[in-house]
Amino acid sequence: MIRKLVLAASVLTPLSAAAQDLPTTAYLPVDMAVTAARAALDACSAEGHNVAVAIVARSGVTSVLLRADNAGPHTVGSSTGKAFTSASMGRDSAGLAEFIGGNPQNDGLRDMDARLVIQAGGLPIRIGDALVGGIGVGGAPSGDIDATCARTGLDAIGAK
Repeated sequence: MIRKLVLAASVLTPLSAAAQDLPTTAYLPVDMAVTAARAALDACSAEGHNVAVAIVARSGVTSVLLRADNAGPHTVGSSTGKAFTSASMGRDSAGLAEFIGGNPQNDGLRDMDARLVIQAGGLPIRIGDALVGGIGVGGAPSGDIDATCARTGLDAIGAK
């Protein structure tokens, strides 16, 4: 019995040591996500805009959702969809809208996933070179304002 345990340990030890050398997948820690969302919400609030801010993980799952007290009911879906779009596609949602608008053959992208919101206000979140999620802001009078607030959120955590 002891011989089998020693043999098993000697066989498994190199595997566990090798597993420690594997690269880990980058992710966005929840405290950073909260900081980014709060900074984006505060930036829009300071300009008098009642918005919602969503942060989604690279998987598309919502990590953080903040909504200003007087934000419209549509802002939650808008911000979440913009964040999902940026995390899923790895690009800003305004750039994607322009890409589709300028290339009619790509119009099918709009219907690829019902969760996509292809309007300005969503930005991918990159830490180093790794895409770790997306931030979306919805509810300001224009998508450009939404995107500016989202950018403030990314700046608050040093993300690209």
